[in-house]
Amino acid sequence: MAAGTVRGRWLLHPAVKPALFLLCLLPLAWLVWGAATDGLGANPAEKLIRATGDWTLRLLCATLAITPVRKLLHVPALARFRRMLGLFTFSYALLHLLCYAGFDMGLELADIAADIAKRPFILVGMSTFAVLLVLAITSFQPLVRWLGGRRWQQLHRLVYLAAGLAILHFFWMRAGKRDFADVLLYGGVLATLLLARLALRWREALPKSAKKIAVSA
Repeated sequence: MAAGTVRGRWLLHPAVKPALFLLCLLPLAWLVWGAATDGLGANPAEKLIRATGDWTLRLLCATLAITPVRKLLHVPALARFRRMLGLFTFSYALLHLLCYAGFDMGLELADIAADIAKRPFILVGMSTFAVLLVLAITSFQPLVRWLGGRRWQQLHRLVYLAAGLAILHFFWMRAGKRDFADVLLYGGVLATLLLARLALRWREALPKSAKKIAVSA
C-alpha cells in the first residue's frame, strides 16, 4: 500500500502529463519523418495505414488497462491519464481512417461507400470508428456534466464494444494472408483486461464479510 502511495505521488507531478502527451505523439512523429525521408518502404501508403491502425490498438489496450492496474496496484492517480489516452486512441483511429480514405480511395466518397458494402472488415472498421467518435465527443467535461455520472459511465462501457470490433476488423483484414500472430496477441491482451475488469467488479459487488473470506483465502 505504501508503494502504491509513492507511485501515486510521482504520477501527480505536473511534468508527467506533458511527458505522456509527447510520448503518445512519438509514433506520429516517426511516421511523418519516415514519409518525409522516404523511409516507409516500397509501399508507404500501406505502411501508414497499417501503422496508424496498430497504434490505435496499442493505445486502446493502454486505455483499458488504466482501471484494472489502478485498482490492483492501488494507484488512483493513474485515472488522470485515462481521458488523454482515450483521446489519443481516437486520434490515431482518425488518422487510420484518413490514410485509408486518402491513399486507398483517393477521397472518393462513392468508392468508399462501395468498398464498405463489398468488404465486411471495412464496415466493421467504420463501426469501430463510430463508437470511438461517440466516446471522444462525450469525454469533455460539459457533456460529462450534462449526461450525469451514471449515464456517462454506462455510455463509456461501449469502449469494450469498440475493442471487440477493432479485433474483428484486424482479424478479417489479416485473414486473407492467414497472418494471425498479432491478432492473437492483441486479442489476448484485450481479453485479459476484460476478465480483470469483470473480476474487479465481482469483488466490489461482494458483501464485506465475503470480501474478508476471499482475501484470507
